Amino acid sequence: MTPELAAWRKGGTWTLHRGHRIFFRDHGDGPLLILLHGFPSATFDFAAIEPSLTAHFRVIACDFIGFGLSEKPPKYPYSLVDQANLVTALARKVGVREAHLLAHDYGVSVAQELIARTQEDGAQSDSILHIKSVCYLNGGIFPEMHRPRFVQKLLVGPFGRFVARFMSERLFRRGMRDIFGPATPPSDEFLADTWWQLRQDDGHLVLPKLLGYMAERRIQRDRWVNAVLDSPIPSRLISGPEDPVSGGAMADRYEADVQNADVVRLPGIGHYPQVEAPEAVRDAFFAFHRARGALRHS
Repeated sequence: MTPELAAWRKGGTWTLHRGHRIFFRDHGDGPLLILLHGFPSATFDFAAIEPSLTAHFRVIACDFIGFGLSEKPPKYPYSLVDQANLVTALARKVGVREAHLLAHDYGVSVAQELIARTQEDGAQSDSILHIKSVCYLNGGIFPEMHRPRFVQKLLVGPFGRFVARFMSERLFRRGMRDIFGPATPPSDEFLADTWWQLRQDDGHLVLPKLLGYMAERRIQRDRWVNAVLDSPIPSRLISGPEDPVSGGAMADRYEADVQNADVVRLPGIGHYPQVEAPEAVRDAFFAFHRARGALRHS
């Protein structure tokens, strides 16, 4: 663990979800902004931009169950719907009924579930978290456009448990480098911290269960895609087009299908825009909120 990750952990605390410890950070003040991270990493992905965000928002960053510094129970029924329940319960715990979202990868699908609930249950419902706006980073908004990596296909296959048990750090590092932009590779420190978090609490052993999200996306496809297509909730896609998983082709599909689509492409950037180009992501995010008059000050 690097000093940066140690400081990130020290600045957070834990809550419980279905009896399991969940790590989260709660910093800043103002409207609530929730950071939703991707697979297979954690909210530490947002460490480079979190300080800027807390100047305008109360920022909650939680590691989903099965990820990062949160507990990773081996027999847990992991699902994106349950992760949305976790986020909703956490917002209720801190006394907030509405939030803005910044979502990446796996977290994009959690955002779609939260948006679908907002649209289905109506603005007066006390049982849901009302979503005020969303900025998507690279993620599987349209499941048919998602291109999983070879190792992900192995992990969800019949030998997934075996593959997970013997996954090496060398293989992990190679796979991560392949989804970053060619001129913005991940640092050794980022890879070391991401691997360290993945291995904590034997988290690598639950990877096959976590990857059930790909099938869940297909099952929920119409509901979640329609939540994006039909949503009156302000949204922006900030895309790293060099991402082979959900990059340029996903952004093109979003722009073609979403009415009045707001897309910002970051040339040369891959799957992790908030890690590869944190300043550009910060600027695109703030420009989106500034245009809506949502920032407290410039």
